[in-house]
Amino acid sequence: MDTVDVVVIGAGVVGLAVARAFALHGRETLILEAREQYGMETSSRNSEVIHAGIYYPAGSLKARFCVAGRDQLYAFCERYGVGHRRCGKLIVATSDEQVPELERIRSAAAANGVSLSLLTRAEALQLEPQLSCVAGLLAPLTGIVDSHEYMQTLLGHAQAHGASLVCQSGVTLLEPLSDRIVIGINEQGPVLSARTVVNCAGLYAPAVARLIGGLVVPAAHFAKGNYFSLAGRSPFQHLVYPVPEPGGLGVHFTLDLAGRARFGPDVQWVDEVNYDVDPRRGERFYAAIREYWPALPDASLTPAYAGIRPRITGPGEALVDFRIDGPQVHGVAGLINLFGIESPGLTSSLAIADYVVNLASFPDAVI
Repeated sequence: MDTVDVVVIGAGVVGLAVARAFALHGRETLILEAREQYGMETSSRNSEVIHAGIYYPAGSLKARFCVAGRDQLYAFCERYGVGHRRCGKLIVATSDEQVPELERIRSAAAANGVSLSLLTRAEALQLEPQLSCVAGLLAPLTGIVDSHEYMQTLLGHAQAHGASLVCQSGVTLLEPLSDRIVIGINEQGPVLSARTVVNCAGLYAPAVARLIGGLVVPAAHFAKGNYFSLAGRSPFQHLVYPVPEPGGLGVHFTLDLAGRARFGPDVQWVDEVNYDVDPRRGERFYAAIREYWPALPDASLTPAYAGIRPRITGPGEALVDFRIDGPQVHGVAGLINLFGIESPGLTSSLAIADYVVNLASFPDAVI
């Protein structure tokens, strides 16, 4: 049986960032990925937005990691030539009743150290003439990133410092011993052991954690988000978000680095992972988008792709913070479980990686 220092389970953006951080600290690192390539699940099926840190409760892991990770991600992209653009975001109120929600969002952002500018209707239309709104908030620190290029760069750095990636290697056995954790792969095992195991399996993190009996593991809930592409020229230069809706941030407008426009995601609770997009969901998109862009032409939206948020709360339940369980939580030496790492996970990835490495080095510390 082979022995390695660190095993990271899952090669999404957070898993790759964690593996890179361990490798940069000189620790022998192996990444195990169940799919054929890295980043094939949530990490390649999102809005590719660099979030400013607006919506999250002050002091939460989401707020802390998003704000720190945002700055780290911009610096990373600039240093290593990863495609990105700091385009800014407008959050718009389309009725007078929604204006107090803008004030609440602005206060929440300020508590996280994020400054938003409150815009009148005229000021918002000066930035984006095709908007329909009564007021808005400008978030200048919001941007977009090429998530595939970012993941490729993370992996390249990890490999350059000795890390290895093995795909088509689903973890099917975890057995803690006194000084290491034994691992089985693809129903074969035990095949290797590690001193540190980090469960970054995203949608499947609760299932992986349950391989060790006796742990308190949250239930997995799948909140699917569908995206639709816009035919024709983009109407906006900024990202445009409505005020948040229950379970999500509403059907918003985003851009990719080529200037192509898309709308989404919505919130569709599903029982299993399925990335098909039902064209009929576009009917709701038209109504939601026309609240802030009445000029949306008929028959201009086409199904693009879908992603699934790895939630640990279900329909009707309040959203919760990132959950990162180390040995001080579950008592298994060397094991760190990451649960519910949805948005802003991409933005937070480098900050999460730093936190995990520190937790592995000082498992009893309050970080």
